[in-house]
Amino acid sequence: MKLNQLTIQEARQKLDQGEITAVDLTQACLERIKEVNGKIHACLAVDEVGALAQAVVADKKILSGQTGPLLGIPYLLKDNILAKGLPATAGSKMLENYIAPYDATIVKRLRKAGAILLGKTNLDEFAHGASTEYSAFGPTHNPWDTKRVPGGSSGGSAAAVATDMCLFALGTDTGGSIRHPAALCGVVGYKPSYGLCSRFGLIAMTSSTDVPGPLTKTVEDAAMVLSVMSGQDKQDGTTVRSKALAFESLKDLSGLKIGVPKEYFIDGLSEGVAKRVKEAIAELKQAGAGIVDVSLPHTKYGVSVYYIITPCEISSNLARFDGLRFGHQGEAKDLLEYYAQTRGEGFGPEVKRRIMLGTYALSSGYYDAYYLQAQKVRTKITQDFDKVFQQVDLLVAPTTPQTAFVLGQQDKDPLKMYLEDIFLTPSSLAGLPALSVPCGLFADLPVGLQFIGPKLSDSKLLTIASFYDKLSRRLVPEI
Repeated sequence: MKLNQLTIQEARQKLDQGEITAVDLTQACLERIKEVNGKIHACLAVDEVGALAQAVVADKKILSGQTGPLLGIPYLLKDNILAKGLPATAGSKMLENYIAPYDATIVKRLRKAGAILLGKTNLDEFAHGASTEYSAFGPTHNPWDTKRVPGGSSGGSAAAVATDMCLFALGTDTGGSIRHPAALCGVVGYKPSYGLCSRFGLIAMTSSTDVPGPLTKTVEDAAMVLSVMSGQDKQDGTTVRSKALAFESLKDLSGLKIGVPKEYFIDGLSEGVAKRVKEAIAELKQAGAGIVDVSLPHTKYGVSVYYIITPCEISSNLARFDGLRFGHQGEAKDLLEYYAQTRGEGFGPEVKRRIMLGTYALSSGYYDAYYLQAQKVRTKITQDFDKVFQQVDLLVAPTTPQTAFVLGQQDKDPLKMYLEDIFLTPSSLAGLPALSVPCGLFADLPVGLQFIGPKLSDSKLLTIASFYDKLSRRLVPEI
């Protein structure tokens, strides 16, 4: 096995025992990036010199007796998260030449822990999308079939982990943007509870649902990353105090009640995805879990609510990109024309669509009918989850309605693209922890099983998902 193919847990053991060095591990990842990035376009920027310098420092710390879950572990970062001195384009021409002046809180915590930043990954522009086709710098390709999408918006991070370019990557999940590409690329993608990880230093999309999280090769690795990046932050008033992550190892699932919401098995769900997910549920039952059919009646409104609230927050958050303080600058005779030039040239079509939808929904005469009504239904969706978690410990469901689709097949149809998030938006709107774990292949493409838990039940959710993860084998594309 090549060093870049190791899990975090395997690498941690070898580093601590002196079998390998952080420099060896980093070089293996950098070589893999050179080998496959041209085929799948997962990375937008690679900091080879900086990564090797960090690896030398990590090796010195290990030799001096220091340790830690991520000391000497190489990773990649979604390009809407700031890392001082590196580009932060958010996949947009608007920020094509922007260099981050400071570290996001989560990056600062990873640096302190000794994790080694290799570079930045591709994404849908400003994280608006479910295929990574909306990047201004070209799409990322799915490593299982390069004619297909990797999912989005954290498609670059998911594809990088799937191809062993790094030992883990960070993404952001607003309405499924970690879980969706994780499912389509056959890796683990974890969306923590809202408020568990700081958003300071993320380029904001939808502030009320944005959550940074890890994409990894195993659930246990995700828990290791989360243990470092989570915690309250004075720079982000939405972060919450929580108990330290307590990850356990289970012998079986006896005594647990797992809910299966009927609203996640609907017309439009691919037959192959449904088959693999039902097989996974049968495995959980065989392991001792009680399987309970449950209902989340307001699930059907999740996509509609999300695509009213999200454009509203986007129109507000993207107002700052006017070319005056930072960002692309147009040429014009007067201020009004300057704004039109700057934003017209700097933003792509999907970003413009969302800005216009949000501005319309927030405008006088429409605010009550759209935005306010959506927030009321959001409360109903949250109450559905609260009620069902009085009956069960967690929920399982498909992550996506289908496996990876062909590049160019859906990107001109916004409704089809928005429906990719049908099983993902409800838990985001409610601020719940959720993750996607590979549950096999259908027609040689990965399928994801989604686990959803109550607010701040991250430790328990990861523990149970890890048990299932160990039942299945890791999916590895041949590329």
